Amino acid sequence: MKIPGLRRDYETVGGIVFFGRMLDKIRLKAAGTLPAGYYTGTACRTHFDARCCTFLRLDYSKLTERVLQGGTDEEILEWAFQNGYRPSADEIEIWNGFMTKRGWRDSGSPEFEKAKQERGFGNRAELQTWFDLHEAEEA
Repeated sequence: MKIPGLRRDYETVGGIVFFGRMLDKIRLKAAGTLPAGYYTGTACRTHFDARCCTFLRLDYSKLTERVLQGGTDEEILEWAFQNGYRPSADEIEIWNGFMTKRGWRDSGSPEFEKAKQERGFGNRAELQTWFDLHEAEEA
């Protein structure tokens, strides 16, 4: 199901994948328009919001407060760098590689395959990563 205002995982802010999607989820949840079942927050450290906050060394609740104050994604990212961590270009490349391939031949594969089955995409061999699954779900 396509969700207005929710960008793709692959889209970047400051060269970083997923960060913009996390901001969108924060905004949509606050507006009451994020459908039930969309994970937000850091309660589970393996979910992408938690991983992104760990990567940038951010407290999710403080990030949420900052997002809801308004501003561009780039301004919020700069705030994140100032209040968390500014990764190097190499670290961003590693992050992007990890995130875009998550679920494909890694420790996340069993959970990914289970989710694929549960969501009715078990017969879709071309879906090999979490990003692929999100794309299929939101098409």
